[in-house]
Parts: sequence; structure tokens; C-alpha cells
Amino acid sequence: MSSKALSLLSFFILIFMILYVVLNPSYQKSLQAKYYFETGEYKEALVLAKEAFALDVYNRMSSTIMSQSIIALKYSSYIDEAKKYTEVIEEIANQDFILDKDRAKIRLMCEIMVSSYKKLSPSVVTDKELVNSAGKYYIKFENLLEKVTR
Repeated sequence: MSSKALSLLSFFILIFMILYVVLNPSYQKSLQAKYYFETGEYKEALVLAKEAFALDVYNRMSSTIMSQSIIALKYSSYIDEAKKYTEVIEEIANQDFILDKDRAKIRLMCEIMVSSYKKLSPSVVTDKELVNSAGKYYIKFENLLEKVTR
């Protein structure tokens, strides 16, 4: 085969692949899911990726976005829980006297957050801001745990 014919064949294969991705409903949903994932709307990304996967179980883009959205949602959930616990701990810390039961409550919250963080595992594409934010909370809870267990 001549190089000109090979180039023409490659061009048509490329056009076919692009049309397949653009016109295939599964890949359309995957592209939408990718957009939502990149903008930090992980719940919406997960919903669309699941829909895309249901349409075509061989759609690797949808399965990747699904798994990455789940990881990002775990980090987001950890951060949300950390914010709530931090508020409760600050409320306790602002009291004139901290009771033993409150100290135990703080210790329990810290243990929960430290063990929850250890279960998280980022991937290469996990939002670095999410990972860093979760890491900062982890360090805070770990340090506070040391202080309340003395």
C-alpha cells in the first residue's frame, strides 16, 4: 500500500472514530460527565457516568469517570464531616471549663476522622485541592488527638 493510500485510510478511520464518539449517546453522556467532574460537580458527574455506562458497558471513559467521581465524593464527604466536627470541637473549646465527657467526645471525633482519612486513597487524577484540604484536616485531628489523649 502506498503512503498516500495509508494516510487516506488513517484519515477516514480517524473521522469514523470521531463521529462514533460524537454521535454515540453513551459517549455523549460520558463527555457531559467529564465536564461536571472537571468543574467539581462530582455527584452530577457520577450520575451521568452511570447512565453512560448503562448504555455501553465497554465505554471506558464512563467507567473511569465513575470511579474517579466516587473517590472525589469520598474526599468531599470527609472534608464536610471534618468541618462539622471542627465546629463542634470549637464550641466545646470556647467553654470556660472542658468536662471529661466533652474531652472524650473530642477524642472520639478525632479517632473517627483519623481512621476515616486512612481509608481514603487518591488516584493520579484526584483533585489536588481536595487531597490537600483533607490532608490538612487529618493533621489537625491527629494533633488534637495527641493533645486529648495525654
